[in-house]
Amino acid sequence: MAITVNQISAYEDSHGNRIIFEGPQPLTSRITILFRGSNNVLTVDATARIYSLYLRFDSHNGSCCIGGNSGVAPLKADIRVGQDSTVDLGDDVSTTANVDISAVEGTTVSIGDDVMIATGVRIRTDDGHPIFDVADGSRVNTAQSIIVGNHVWLAIDSFLLGGASLGDGSVAGARALVTKQFPNNCIVAGVPAKMIRRDIAWERPHLSVTPPYYKPDASTVSKSAYWTQTEG
Repeated sequence: MAITVNQISAYEDSHGNRIIFEGPQPLTSRITILFRGSNNVLTVDATARIYSLYLRFDSHNGSCCIGGNSGVAPLKADIRVGQDSTVDLGDDVSTTANVDISAVEGTTVSIGDDVMIATGVRIRTDDGHPIFDVADGSRVNTAQSIIVGNHVWLAIDSFLLGGASLGDGSVAGARALVTKQFPNNCIVAGVPAKMIRRDIAWERPHLSVTPPYYKPDASTVSKSAYWTQTEG
């Protein structure tokens, strides 16, 4: 039997499902949390800013953590957490529109601090349904964890699949299909994604919204701590 909770506040039910939140008041706007199993835990930082959240714990022993927000765009997310799985969002994770995140079969989606997520982004450790080898019955599409480092920009319609990893300061280009591991401070693009540029740094000021309205070089922005040459 599913239990639906429509706010983020301290909560515990008879099945061991819990919400850990110590904010000054409950978060109630556009919140749906669905507990379908037992011993699932949602932990939300007291300073979190959430515009909309649809979170499903489909089984047992799942975990979801949502970090704080110091003023970047609030979180908009559809999240699925399966058996023994974890979705961990760091501080200052911003989204332009709903990000689709799925972790099942004991996997983890780990997203670092100061990550900027554009419209249409999907992050899935799994394919949703199993595929098997006809000859021996073995599984050919096992779920795998995903790691997104700190200060990573996931551009419009990018898609991260099981086994993907992006190091600190990197960028996944528009419609990139990321399926393997990439280092820090690089741009990856394409289907499947490949590294197309090393030794880059990016910053949040928008080209149209934030003055100056021409940004020809780095003197026009404040540098973050992630200006580092690509390793490896």
